[in-house]
Amino acid sequence: MRLVIARCSVDYAGRLTAHLPSAPRLILVKADGSVSVHADDRAYKPLNWMSPPCTLKEGDGSVWTVINKAGEKLIITMEEVLHDSSHELGVDPGLIKDGVEAHLQELLADRIETLGDGYTLIRREYPTAIGPVDILCRDADGATVAVEIKRRGEIDGVEQLTRYLELLNRDPHLAPVRGVFAAQEIKPQARVLATDRGMHCVVLDYEALRGIEDDKLKLF
Repeated sequence: MRLVIARCSVDYAGRLTAHLPSAPRLILVKADGSVSVHADDRAYKPLNWMSPPCTLKEGDGSVWTVINKAGEKLIITMEEVLHDSSHELGVDPGLIKDGVEAHLQELLADRIETLGDGYTLIRREYPTAIGPVDILCRDADGATVAVEIKRRGEIDGVEQLTRYLELLNRDPHLAPVRGVFAAQEIKPQARVLATDRGMHCVVLDYEALRGIEDDKLKLF
């Protein structure tokens, strides 16, 4: 990972245009090729970014141009570089889920037909270069489906599944791969984002997956 702290301005040109005026900022260049620009607030969320696959060209006059496969550009104009260092982080072991999420994964893998008739499991914890996909399976038509499981489905989970899908769809043996975002509760903003990105949202009933029937009285 490369860390650059610089006074810079940033311009984005693509489906829309955006401009960040000159200010000190942190620029992250990750091993997967992604480039993101951060301020000293907003927690983890960058001011602007370019997801992989993309290319970085450092031109004359300290101008960085990042271009993705759609031809969109992130142009970073450096005025003063305050820090520039690179660090080898190695392979990340991935997120260790809490007991409920791990159990949800196990239960859903055993009852993969919960996602739909004809679904079959490929494997749990399918390995990728950026961490394991919770469940990889096939639907009734034989298409590959990647499933991300959360106890509470929020925007960061959608972003995580997005990164997995971008990587998996580069594999000709798996592509096209579509995504399923599954959780016991899915926040409205996360549902909107997931749907906009072509993902299917599934609300998981933990008790039903465990085979425990609802003891509430029903009319039918």
